[in-house]
Amino acid sequence: MVYLIAGLVLFLGVHSVRIFADDWRTATLSRLGEGPYKGIYSVLSLAGFGLIIYGFGLARETPVVLWTPPVGLRHAASLLTLVAFVCLVAAYVPRNGIKARFHHPMVLGVKFWALAHLLSNGQLTQVLLFGSFLVWAVLDFIASRRRDRAVGVQYASGSLAATAITVVVGGVVWMAFALHLHGWLIGVRPFG
Repeated sequence: MVYLIAGLVLFLGVHSVRIFADDWRTATLSRLGEGPYKGIYSVLSLAGFGLIIYGFGLARETPVVLWTPPVGLRHAASLLTLVAFVCLVAAYVPRNGIKARFHHPMVLGVKFWALAHLLSNGQLTQVLLFGSFLVWAVLDFIASRRRDRAVGVQYASGSLAATAITVVVGGVVWMAFALHLHGWLIGVRPFG
């Protein structure tokens, strides 16, 4: 569990600098330059992510069950992860209505992903992992929207075609992940 917690602190800590220390980030970015700053950020993020993966794997060997979620929550989790994948794709498709409305669809997708996994898993390790990401995503979404308002960021309006592409691509990627990649990468098959 120590490796998992260390990884979460490192990974989410690096990703929380804009939430809690945006002025420090701006000053450090200015002092170091964009390349070195992004290099350090990337190395720390990868180290944290590696610790999360390693720690989660170790912790799964000795599970501590807090509760057993009802089957219905697994179905809700499937729907929420579909929404999460659509939000993830929305971060990259220009002029889609989801990004035009919510402005930070990737962080919104992390919220849906984390909530889905919290609903469908009742082990301590999973609650720690997904709960941490959910708290981070809520705080980051609030901070990002606040920053946008402070500087008057305007987002392009969305088009129906771009939104449709976003939903279709998100659905296809979700299906591939749910039916094949989740089992191969994570060792759990959501649909048996």
